[in-house]
Amino acid sequence: MERQNYLGIYLSKHTATVVCLGSNRDTKACFSVGLKDQQESDMTAGMSELANLVDEACAQRQLSFSEVAVALDCAMFMQHDIRSEFTDARQIAQTVKFDAEEVLSTDISEVAVAFKINSGRETGSELSVFTTQRQLLSDILLSLQTANIDPITVEPDITCLSRFILKKLPPSEDSYSLFAMLSPRRGYFLGLDKAQDARPLRTFLIDRTADRTRVLTREIPVTLALVETDQPISLRLLDSTGSIDCPYLHEKLGIRVSEVELAQTGSPDSDILAACDDHVAFAIAYGAALALFEKEPTLNFRSDFMPHQGKRARLQSTLKFLSVSVAVLMLALGTYVTSQLLRTNKDINSLRDKFRPQYFAAMKNQKPPREIKMAVKRLDSIKRRLQADGSPHDDESVTSKLILVLQAFNEGKTAEDTRLDIEKIHVAGKRVEIRGSTAGRKTEALFKSIRKRLDIINHTWGSEKGRDVFTADVALKTSS
Repeated sequence: MERQNYLGIYLSKHTATVVCLGSNRDTKACFSVGLKDQQESDMTAGMSELANLVDEACAQRQLSFSEVAVALDCAMFMQHDIRSEFTDARQIAQTVKFDAEEVLSTDISEVAVAFKINSGRETGSELSVFTTQRQLLSDILLSLQTANIDPITVEPDITCLSRFILKKLPPSEDSYSLFAMLSPRRGYFLGLDKAQDARPLRTFLIDRTADRTRVLTREIPVTLALVETDQPISLRLLDSTGSIDCPYLHEKLGIRVSEVELAQTGSPDSDILAACDDHVAFAIAYGAALALFEKEPTLNFRSDFMPHQGKRARLQSTLKFLSVSVAVLMLALGTYVTSQLLRTNKDINSLRDKFRPQYFAAMKNQKPPREIKMAVKRLDSIKRRLQADGSPHDDESVTSKLILVLQAFNEGKTAEDTRLDIEKIHVAGKRVEIRGSTAGRKTEALFKSIRKRLDIINHTWGSEKGRDVFTADVALKTSS
């Protein structure tokens, strides 16, 4: 679960307030760090030291987080009310810099811009435009990134405070809520109505030695002149010093006055909040972290300058590496498969060259079939026949055997001398069955003659009508 923690940082020139939120928006930790030398003139060195202090404090508390959001103190940016001729957000984004340049009377390339559309009509839109120096934003981002902190969003503090109020402090049902949020050096006025619109009204400086109750007595009437509502107005206070006299304000202003307790918002435990003296700074840092839970657009200075590339860069780098790896793997696999196929084809062709003449000899000059399996099947069939009876049982083999047997019987003048008369010849496998007759007492001479070329396996003979009648099973002699 710790990997799903989100870090909100409220950053000023000399201090940083950090809030760590869990996946359920519960406060895991909060703390503040500050520069020892408050008169530090080098902004780059000061931001670098603050970033290192934040990193060290997170390491000491063993805080793990996946994403970071930053809120800039109001001393680091300027706010302007600007009118745009367009109502479409894309067209406004493309032209807002030119509108801001006319108001600022400075080179717009030196500032980063973020804007919010307050209202829109057919004739145009009313915008709140926030600008900050690009050099300052660059120093902040590079310092944080050096400390392994790369914020996704960098927003104005008033925007983050508005988000905190909207999410954690619900509006009154019967009145318009005017929030006065007082830090040791800053004062913020925001309005919240039933439409769930937390609108920043004013920001002002407060002297540490000033009577804060009297300051509010002076500032609130000026702020009320900016409020456009027909509802009763109630004042809700959050003062980091806890020195406001609410009954006095109620008596002087004639409006309902109540204090906001952070414990009532369900935000932090008292032990956690004790590590952060400035409750308004806590609320701003908390509101910055809340932006990481939302999918709606934010007033993000990084959208205009040094856009966040953390996850996207890692994803693109990973995809690029995987693409190259897959391409190399496919190339290697293709080369291997091709080489194997070429080798296999070469072996097949070689075997075919050797097999063709052998097949011709075994199959009486028959052309081998196109498929080698069919040729092997035919040869296997012939082999089984030969193993079974010693003959493939084709006509040429039978004729050959008959010729050899007859040649044996007719060798010399054997047939003539014995007056041989063959009645039947039957070829059965390796043996040839012969039945016939000779002149009286000539059968023995016949058998003696044919034994030169034939093996007589068994024989019988007898006398019939003055001739010897015989039957004999013979086989061709095998050469040793």
